[in-house]
Amino acid sequence: MTDSIQAKVFPDLLTEVEVPENGTLSRVLHQNDRIRLVLFAFDAGQELTEHSSGSAAIVQVLSGHIRFRVGDETHDLEPSSWLYMEAKSPHALVALEPSVMLLTLLRG
Repeated sequence: MTDSIQAKVFPDLLTEVEVPENGTLSRVLHQNDRIRLVLFAFDAGQELTEHSSGSAAIVQVLSGHIRFRVGDETHDLEPSSWLYMEAKSPHALVALEPSVMLLTLLRG
């Protein structure tokens, strides 16, 4: 994809990934010099251990239930939940049930 394309459409993000049994799946949907969109699918009990990113980020839960920790604060995120975190914020998560999450990394 080049930046000359005016629109990219995903009519139903939930059809873009399948939750793997006993695993985690990630798929980059779009990236350019300003943003990177990554769709994640987690089976129940799957975790991302604490890490941080050089980019500010937005997390949107599309299905399931994710316990998301940013610094010392823990948030239970369910469908239609939205979370923003600054760059370099330490964070971790665990899927409490099979879940799909959209991560938007904001560059620059």
